[in-house]
Amino acid sequence: MTALAGSGEIIQNSLAGGIAGCCGKVTTAPLDRVKILLQAHHQYYNHLGVWSSLAKVVEHEGVRGLYRGNGAMMVRTFPYGAIQFVTYDWFKKKTKQKLLSGSLAGVIAVLFTYPLDMVRARLAYQVQGECLYRGILHTCRSIWHEEGQLRALYRGVGPTLLGMVPYAGAAFYSYEMGKAYVLVKGPLYLSKPSPANLQERVLTAQANLFIGGFAGAFAQTIVYPLDVGRRLMQLGAMVPNANPSSSCLETLVLVYTERGTQGLFRGVSINYLRAIPAAAVSFTLYEHLKQYLNIHSDER
Repeated sequence: MTALAGSGEIIQNSLAGGIAGCCGKVTTAPLDRVKILLQAHHQYYNHLGVWSSLAKVVEHEGVRGLYRGNGAMMVRTFPYGAIQFVTYDWFKKKTKQKLLSGSLAGVIAVLFTYPLDMVRARLAYQVQGECLYRGILHTCRSIWHEEGQLRALYRGVGPTLLGMVPYAGAAFYSYEMGKAYVLVKGPLYLSKPSPANLQERVLTAQANLFIGGFAGAFAQTIVYPLDVGRRLMQLGAMVPNANPSSSCLETLVLVYTERGTQGLFRGVSINYLRAIPAAAVSFTLYEHLKQYLNIHSDER
């Protein structure tokens, strides 16, 4: 019975994590698309800012253009969110170390879902009328056959993992610390009795959104240049003057040489616009789904 109960909780936790992750990403999908175009200095968007890029996408591709690559992102995000939240809770119960648990959970989620992130980046970088890829499966097959099979699908995973260790660790740790502080020292109106246990208090939706958004912003600031390097490596030959065989360090050095510090943080403003609401929605929805499903978390 214990094993069955544990399996049921894992399934519920996976559903909560997957749904929370997808809702967080859908909220900011148009900003994700524009971020990729700006990070990789797309020839049609290189001279534009965030809002003018959004307007140009709509002008040339319609509203649907804002969601180019979104299908691949959803296919990736559900298992990513499920794996990340489930493994985080598991590691947290086993180690009692929130920072380490967040980092390990992020690394495992990336390793399982990275090829879909590669596919999504390729689809999102395309503009109407110049499409090399026709969908998720066609992109996978093309990368596999033309660029080096499995190794090609994991191109850029190094900087992704390098960035994920501090990012996921910082995001989960800062969220947990913020949550604990508010529950212990914050004003009562920021918390409420838990639906499952009236003796226990949980955060209100507003407090969850604020703390989750802060955690996302804090973590993104730490690792943004690595995200630029990862994205350029994923896009490979699609980016003019790029060397598909360059390492992450070589890619970042090239960006710095050609564009300075500004190049390393190109698109960071839009990253805040998308990361803050995405993290806020993900953390908040996950917490509320856990309460609804009566999933126990060891907070010690």
